[in-house]
Amino acid sequence: MKPISQFAATAFAGTVLFASAALAGPGEDLARTHFNNIATGKVDALKASYSDKAVLEWVGGPLDGVYTGAADIGTVWTKFTGAQGKLKVDVSNVQENANPAGVTVTANVRFSGKNTIPVRYVLTYRSGKLASEVWQIDPKLAK
Repeated sequence: MKPISQFAATAFAGTVLFASAALAGPGEDLARTHFNNIATGKVDALKASYSDKAVLEWVGGPLDGVYTGAADIGTVWTKFTGAQGKLKVDVSNVQENANPAGVTVTANVRFSGKNTIPVRYVLTYRSGKLASEVWQIDPKLAK
């Protein structure tokens, strides 16, 4: 077997690092599905993603408040999606932090349709279910 050169080894290692950095983690995948379900009005899928004791903190806008439990949160999404209709979603600045107890995802999300809704998002998943969600209306993101 022929030894590989230092250049080839470095190039291979760089390719592996680049490839792994380009892949989303499981929390980011769950978050992007969540954002898409909001944009497309899939309320049943949204409700199914929450744990029984989930908390949604909606900060700003007409739905401002704290909502607890999948049923209560589902009612909020029914109101929101009914008022907004189908939306386009743009996601940026996604960060995922995980440990054995769960995963937290933060992101800047802009929903566009009848209105542009700029949101700073914080999602916490435990055992694959959404346990905590902060929907912070952030006018700085509208630009």
